[in-house]
Amino acid sequence: MAAVLAGGEGAALSHRSAAALWRILPPAQMIEVTVPGNGGRRRRHGIRVHRSRTLSPGDLTRRAGIPVTKVGRTLTDLRRILPGEQFAGALRQAEYLRLPFGGSVTPDHTRSELETRFLAVCRRHRLPQPEVNVRVDRFVVDFLWRDADLVVEVDGWGSHSTRSAFEEDRARDARLNVLGYTVLRFTWRQVDADSGAVVRTLRELLRR
Repeated sequence: MAAVLAGGEGAALSHRSAAALWRILPPAQMIEVTVPGNGGRRRRHGIRVHRSRTLSPGDLTRRAGIPVTKVGRTLTDLRRILPGEQFAGALRQAEYLRLPFGGSVTPDHTRSELETRFLAVCRRHRLPQPEVNVRVDRFVVDFLWRDADLVVEVDGWGSHSTRSAFEEDRARDARLNVLGYTVLRFTWRQVDADSGAVVRTLRELLRR
């Protein structure tokens, strides 16, 4: 609260500090505050002041008695300053906590860093966007191109390294094949280091 008061009238906790208050990022050493327009007092030690001409009372609320940017505004601010993967993690956490986004940020529904990386590859190469983590039959598949009957699963070693996981994956793939779906599996290495081959394969199948 002291940091917000130091920002002057209309100031609110924002950016990483707001994210920490909403529990979507861990606390950072530097406290971040946004003030409207060009106002606000001189910067003090340990406080980073952001000035914004677009900050309005509608962007603000109180949490634990502290003026803070709402979740949607907080995520919008984070998108401008965080690396893509770190922002995606914050977005996933906000979605997991079922925090209200408003209309400013759309969740991508990914559940892991590898899924986020794969979706970023699709966007970067302008592939048709898949549905993410949707139900097909009795399974939730990572990615689905419904019109092409194409399912993609991305396999991180941690969740697919046991014999039982291996067996379950094969039974799942067999069932989806029976239902008429083509099932592809890509590893972390393929998504991260050989994305060109991944994209070529997807484009070929999506053309059919």
